[in-house]
Amino acid sequence: MATFKRSGKKEMPEIGTSSDIVFMFLFFFMVTTQMRENEVKVSIKLPEASEVAKLERKDLAAYINVGSPTISYQSKFGTDARIQLNDSFKTVDDIRDFIAAQRDAMSEADRQFMTVSIKADENVRMGIVTDIKQELRRCSALKIMYNARKQE
Repeated sequence: MATFKRSGKKEMPEIGTSSDIVFMFLFFFMVTTQMRENEVKVSIKLPEASEVAKLERKDLAAYINVGSPTISYQSKFGTDARIQLNDSFKTVDDIRDFIAAQRDAMSEADRQFMTVSIKADENVRMGIVTDIKQELRRCSALKIMYNARKQE
């Protein structure tokens, strides 16, 4: 019977550690990264709408929430309708700086596709919404979308 002999020393093949490290980093960042969502600090009951359009790219939208503060913020800010830009209450005069900051965060090619989404409570006075629209016109943010509930 023949016996098998190993001739010479065979080395173990090298393990590609760079791809393993890249995969571990990718997995780590996928698990730990969260998409930033703004905390809504105003109560909003959206009015009904006859037509509904969906945003194509939500990353190109700036959100303005208008309504009375939630119960946890009423002791500090009262019950009158307030404007929320990102995570803080602001005035109409702050909208120009907000839009400029949102545009600066976008690439040059995407700035023309920026949409401002206004979420206003159905009981908010129209004067506040009109003031917001006038300020958006002054800073050339002309693509405006109003959020509403779809009629059932």
